[in-house]
Amino acid sequence: MDFSVIIAARNMGRTVGECVLATLSQSVPRNLYEVIVVDDGSTDQTAAIARRCGVRTLSQRSSGLAAARNTGAQAARGDIVVFLDADCVPKLDWLAQMVSPFADSKIVGVKGAYQTNQSGLLPRLIQAEWDDTYRRLQENNAIDLVDGYSAAYRRDAFLAAGGFDPSFAAASDVELSCRLTKAGHRLVFAPKAAVYHYHGNSLTSYVEEAIRSGLWRSLLYARHPETLLSNGDPRPELQAQIPLVGLTLGTLLLGTRWRRCLPLSGLFTLAFASTTVPSALRARSSGDDVALAAPVLQFLRALGLGFGMAVGSVTLLIQRVSQLLFPERGRRLP
Repeated sequence: MDFSVIIAARNMGRTVGECVLATLSQSVPRNLYEVIVVDDGSTDQTAAIARRCGVRTLSQRSSGLAAARNTGAQAARGDIVVFLDADCVPKLDWLAQMVSPFADSKIVGVKGAYQTNQSGLLPRLIQAEWDDTYRRLQENNAIDLVDGYSAAYRRDAFLAAGGFDPSFAAASDVELSCRLTKAGHRLVFAPKAAVYHYHGNSLTSYVEEAIRSGLWRSLLYARHPETLLSNGDPRPELQAQIPLVGLTLGTLLLGTRWRRCLPLSGLFTLAFASTTVPSALRARSSGDDVALAAPVLQFLRALGLGFGMAVGSVTLLIQRVSQLLFPERGRRLP
């Protein structure tokens, strides 16, 4: 058994069957890999569906995605552990593309790619963002982040690093990547290791996800401050967009009382818009409507990330002050 594909799932009965069947139908010979579904305390038919598909199914109390992935890795028999989200459908050659980089003994982690078949505007906008990120990742021979939706690691290195940290509920894959890169391990991107994903059609959910990402990003920076100076985010314009959104809204609010601030708000808006032009032009390949809407989505993304990071930073500050004033009550956040 060379490879172990681990699918962690909680209440994913609507998608886990298609995910598992596609994983069982890979171009890699079946005797070379196993499929393990880890049911994280589902209250639907997730585990039953996985068992009917004929794959090894483990069940545990609801402990979170990171813990479920760790459970699968500990039970795996393959030298390479490959993680796949239960709402993804891998292409026929996905597994072959995921594991081929490991022919280089220096490579420890591999990141796959999202694709989508959706025709709605928001899913195409989200996919255009991912495509822009992937385009930039391909320019590097190493990366700093392996996303857990489609990720592969050498099992011995994964276990030696301690696996995913369950305390990072929404960013355990990012945090693990930080530990692996700090240890000198090489991570790479496999652009042809593609999985189809349903991106969703809710703008509200998109912003909520950006807020969660920003919250956990602030906690990640607190634990791994060197991440602030790394090139882990392949979107350099985002570093400017987050403060520009804050300045735009801040001066706009001040302008309701002091009109002299309104021109400043306009200048910050123009500055923000200028950062969106290159990616918007590249997004034309997905449609003119995507290119026109891309700046709006980038504004909402920066707003959500910035708000989440602000909340996370304030939470950390309060927690640190609490530890200093009341050490016996101090509770450590991730």
